[in-house]
Amino acid sequence: MSKQPALFEEIPTSRPDTPLLNKIQCPADIRSLDPEQLPELAHELRHFLLYTVGQTGGHFGAGLGVVELTIALHRVFDTPREQLFWDVGHQTYPHKILTGRRDQMSLLRRPGGPAPFPSREESEFDVFGTGHSSTSISAALGLQLAKPVEDTSQAVVVIGDGAMTAGMAFEALNHVSACGADLLIVLNDNAMSISENVGGLADYFAREVSVPGSIFEDLGIRYSGPVDGHDITSLIDTLSTLKTQRGPRLLHVHTRKGKGYGPAEASPVNSHSLTKLERQIQNKPPSYSTLFGKWAIERARTDSRLFAITPAMKEGSGLAEFSEAYPERFHDVAIAEQHAVTFAAGLAAGGAKPVVAIYSTFLQRAYDQVIHDVAIQNLDVLFAVDRASLLEDGPTHSGVFDLSFMRAIPNLIIMAPATDWAMNAMLDFGYAHEGPAIVRYPRGSAEPDSQEAPVELGRGTILREGERVAILSFGALRRVGLTVAEEAGYTLVDMRFIKPLDESLIRELASSHNLLVTLEENALAGGAGSAVGEFLNREEIATGLLSVGIPDRFIDPNTPAEMRVDSGLTAEEIAAAIKKKLG
Repeated sequence: MSKQPALFEEIPTSRPDTPLLNKIQCPADIRSLDPEQLPELAHELRHFLLYTVGQTGGHFGAGLGVVELTIALHRVFDTPREQLFWDVGHQTYPHKILTGRRDQMSLLRRPGGPAPFPSREESEFDVFGTGHSSTSISAALGLQLAKPVEDTSQAVVVIGDGAMTAGMAFEALNHVSACGADLLIVLNDNAMSISENVGGLADYFAREVSVPGSIFEDLGIRYSGPVDGHDITSLIDTLSTLKTQRGPRLLHVHTRKGKGYGPAEASPVNSHSLTKLERQIQNKPPSYSTLFGKWAIERARTDSRLFAITPAMKEGSGLAEFSEAYPERFHDVAIAEQHAVTFAAGLAAGGAKPVVAIYSTFLQRAYDQVIHDVAIQNLDVLFAVDRASLLEDGPTHSGVFDLSFMRAIPNLIIMAPATDWAMNAMLDFGYAHEGPAIVRYPRGSAEPDSQEAPVELGRGTILREGERVAILSFGALRRVGLTVAEEAGYTLVDMRFIKPLDESLIRELASSHNLLVTLEENALAGGAGSAVGEFLNREEIATGLLSVGIPDRFIDPNTPAEMRVDSGLTAEEIAAAIKKKLG
């Protein structure tokens, strides 16, 4: 094994000297290097990755862990002719750097820069776009079977052990076996997805040190490994051998998340992503996620029926402290959103009070379970839907569709808080409600407020009396609405509930205003504005309506503030749209 360089202990603030990496314009350049140069290339790549992510923010722990594996894959396989599929994609920054995008990495998650995940539009080396886990084997099998018979090029999947916990991965493995497909699956085993991996499969991988992976062999998939994922020579030798073989194969590779960066190796959970290096805001109000975590602990102290469930988002959802205080009532079910929801339904059917903490974009993956297992049976499940907002990572992670796809489901109530007080009050209300309830909130700090009108089912509250125009705010954009209302003398209403709507209030406002303006950080199609429009149409109320929200397109990665500008969600643009509508 090659000698390992010393750990990096700090994020570099100036561009490091990377003479060898600078010569790599495409993977063919990696294949032209002498084998002895590859460890130095890995060192420079790791150093450059730390620098660029320090400048832009983004995922970096997973990428640090696959530096050697990325180099070895591009060395052995003739990419892009031979196809390389990355599961989830948060570990692909090294891949992007080595495939012609090194000089664009300073624009990561910005307009004109590389996407934070694989993107077919961006590069021929990004074979399949992704951002959610466990899709790679299915996609690779499809593309492999679509090739002409005479095309014998290899297809390689890199999937993390955390992603293997999702049912979709096993569905695909079953199909790969049935097809006898010519596919190499590299299982990147670092005992981490985002949080620590949990469950029987994680324990199984932890025991695999020298014996064949019987679970894969029994499926008809030839198993090799495990091998050291940071030993480039061993990786290249093993991959070269596997390249000569055919049929379904799996290579088990051990890597270390955050490899090469001391703080990340010491705390791989906290190194999943990095905030851009900049001056930290002092006395920053607590985030919605933090408020949720504190609420869950306080409620659990007084109600032993409360169970907290999350699909591999313990830290992000604010449940780390809860997991330590009430381990017997905390369930991280791994990357298994469908199971999380049906498991919660089972708990509710048994008399427990389950709370599912889940990101908006991940709730999409459990839509059938919400309908079939929770709503139809009208079970008492509270969904704390986090990250219901535009996010830097763009379309794969921005939570801007949940109102549209959840509003159509009978028996659900849906709330959106605009302040810290409302967050706690709505969680209390949803928890006490007999039936399924959703509290959806964005990433970021909650606006502080000491006291508001009590939360009542389907009731909004008028915050400011005005004339001509009534702005109906649904959720955390209320501050923007207030700015517009104060400057123009309009009425401002915090609607609080998306479902059920406060129809009596809407009817009253329609009779006393010329225009109703709905404001939401959700897709316009099917969102809260659509709900108001449906009511006005059904009641044959002729008052004008202007709906402001996310337009019918995917919003490119950028800062959340700039993404709101792109979506027309600033006070200036809303005011201009109202003025135009009024004529």
